[in-house]
Amino acid sequence: MSSPDSIAVIGGGPAGLMAAEVLAAAGHAVTVYDAKPSVGRKFLLAGKGGLNLTHSEPFQPFLGRFGARAALIEPLLRGFDADALRAWAAALGVQTFVGTSGRVFPTDLKAAPLLRAWLHRLRAAGVKFAMRHRWTGWHEDGALRFATPDGERLATPRATLLALGGASWPQLGSDGAWVQLLAPHGVDIAPLQPANCGFDIGATAAHPAGPGWSERFAAEFAGQPVKPVALATEGFTSRPGEFVITASGIEGSLVYAASAALREQIARDGRATLTLDLLPQLTPERVLADVKHPRGSRSLSSHLKSRLNLGPLKLGLLHELLTREQMLDAAQLAAALKALPLTLHAARPVAEAISTAGGVRFEALTDGLMLTALPGVFVAGEMLDWEAPTGGYLLTASFASGRVAAAGMTRWLDGLAT
Repeated sequence: MSSPDSIAVIGGGPAGLMAAEVLAAAGHAVTVYDAKPSVGRKFLLAGKGGLNLTHSEPFQPFLGRFGARAALIEPLLRGFDADALRAWAAALGVQTFVGTSGRVFPTDLKAAPLLRAWLHRLRAAGVKFAMRHRWTGWHEDGALRFATPDGERLATPRATLLALGGASWPQLGSDGAWVQLLAPHGVDIAPLQPANCGFDIGATAAHPAGPGWSERFAAEFAGQPVKPVALATEGFTSRPGEFVITASGIEGSLVYAASAALREQIARDGRATLTLDLLPQLTPERVLADVKHPRGSRSLSSHLKSRLNLGPLKLGLLHELLTREQMLDAAQLAAALKALPLTLHAARPVAEAISTAGGVRFEALTDGLMLTALPGVFVAGEMLDWEAPTGGYLLTASFASGRVAAAGMTRWLDGLAT
């Protein structure tokens, strides 16, 4: 357990480990506590498909990915941006490259080597780790309380940094339980909501009782990607890319990018409408001309496949979402191919989401990310009230916030900040 002159970092994800690194470099004794048997579990999961560390786009577009919170995130990223993150990884012996999408990956596309090198450096710097320690709040004397396999343990650090994540992927440790621990102390917390998440659809022409796809469509196409396609909804228009059909709706990169706009519409109106451009590479005029082209004895499906290269999935979407009358009207069919409406009625549960929106509001924090209601307690990472699409933005801001919170704590301990 920690000694009275040490610092407690609770949460062994990217934000917590980065804070521990900065604090140790400043000469502080640091103990990292985590409820799981090992640290970095969500970080390792993110690396299974090739660890997307950050993104190579210029600073201002990068910052714009944080939407309404961009102005609040800017000071964090100014201190540790994408270039700084790549340099940090290189110092650990992990080189990176820019993929065709602009995303930045380790050259070996793996998270484990980076995490191993990082933990080796942290231990060499004197950072201690206390695993299987689930934080359960504060004792009446102010000590931190931890549930462990050997019973309750108490710790009395000089200061505490919380980096407990949001509420997505609870099996990896981020379960949002900290909300109930902080709220009674007057900490202002925005409700946790799913971000970068899938959505369930409402009724369709083929399944008017709704919600969800018809059994036939779901059985045939669930798990398959729709591509190329572009999405549009209120306040959002995507580039061509792809999304994936699920048993009850849609998910995937384009949907994740639109998730904040869709979630806000559903909260306001009870539903959201997403329009799909199934042929983003073609103009509306070209699509109309090809739909109207005489098809002779060919079926409509054969005609659309021949003229517009529509595969079974896109044809299935048309039959699922349009009435027979719309399918047989050339003008309506052509318009739908460029703007096929899809009604969404609910986001998938937060436990299934890639990340979480909501959290500790910035208004409840000092510039150094200390809770004004709890002096000496700092917050970093996904506990903060911000969100961003996938693409390396989430990780970069988590790393950056850990550094800012650690620097703020050091200033506070030195009596240079309140």
